[in-house]
Amino acid sequence: MDQSADVVIVGGGVIGLASAYALACDGLRVRVLDRRAPGREASWAGAGLIAPEAETPGPSPMVQLRSRSARLYPLWADQLRSLTGVDVGYRKCGGVDVAFTPAEDDELRSAAGVWRSQGVAHERLAAADVTRIEPALGPEIQAVYYLPDRAQVRNPWLIRALIAAITHKGGSIHAGAAVEDFELERGRVIAVRSSAGRFRCSSVVVAAGAWSGALLETLGVRIATPPNKGQIVLLRSDRRLLGRIVEHGKNYLVPRDDGRILVGATEADAGFDRMPTEAGYRALIWEAHRLCPVLRQAEVEATWAGLRPGSIDARPYLGIAPGLANLVIAAGHNRAGLQLAPATAEEVVDLVLGRPPRIELRALAVDREPAGDADLAAFRS
Repeated sequence: MDQSADVVIVGGGVIGLASAYALACDGLRVRVLDRRAPGREASWAGAGLIAPEAETPGPSPMVQLRSRSARLYPLWADQLRSLTGVDVGYRKCGGVDVAFTPAEDDELRSAAGVWRSQGVAHERLAAADVTRIEPALGPEIQAVYYLPDRAQVRNPWLIRALIAAITHKGGSIHAGAAVEDFELERGRVIAVRSSAGRFRCSSVVVAAGAWSGALLETLGVRIATPPNKGQIVLLRSDRRLLGRIVEHGKNYLVPRDDGRILVGATEADAGFDRMPTEAGYRALIWEAHRLCPVLRQAEVEATWAGLRPGSIDARPYLGIAPGLANLVIAAGHNRAGLQLAPATAEEVVDLVLGRPPRIELRALAVDREPAGDADLAAFRS
């Protein structure tokens, strides 16, 4: 059965849903196709960490995306609540970055230099101030930096709100709709074939996470989106044991208002295997107790894993597919899909409508050469 749309979005994770929402807000008819239930891959497995806004983001597209998203999130939270009645759990709770060793302290000092240059509010705490800011921190920690503007969202709530908002604005979301083929005509995609039918369209957005590379290869577009498995443990307490987000390297603790604490996250090259492991579970529990010994009082409620979509250089792909004028690619966000979703969605709208981009996208182009970015180490997602 044929259906039509202005834009077909392939992939119903947070990037695809945020893009669909932004496009629908601009008056476009959108159809989201997802091979499973929308939002149930990496977006569901994440922690919803939102980095602080940079007052002077400079030329780096990653800093600009991150900072723009930080500015947009409270606005989106209000808009989504007004439109759908769903609270996405956005709150600016602040956070601390910690070090156990002199080498880790040196890394934090370097990160603080980047924060300073970008105008990100931060403070190296004196020993007497640590207990005031976050009394749950363990005694082995040697250095603590306080970032008051760190924020969070409840990612399952955000997914639920985006789905409701897209539907409210006349879009449709098709679960269990595996994409089978793309129909081309004169360098444009004119239809997407899926297990749920054929969808005629004016534009296509591929935002299928770790599965994007394989889908695009059928069109002769070659990008690497290797899966990176990340495991999380959820702790539960009948009282709040932790007030701030705690980050140590690539690990984090994220306290929710209901007493739950997310502990993440491992990294593993395990292909498309998303099953949690005993080793991953034990490593996260050990890290949580080391960071905040009071968490020994919490019970383990659940553990799960998701597959983050990689890229060639830890930056996402965001741009028009080479040789296909109406195909936008928004994929490869690694650990930062939730963090970068609102600003990515804005850029997707501009690319679909042919507007000038709000940030310089050449460093995120699909056919770029791999590049390093020192800023990537300043914030972990």
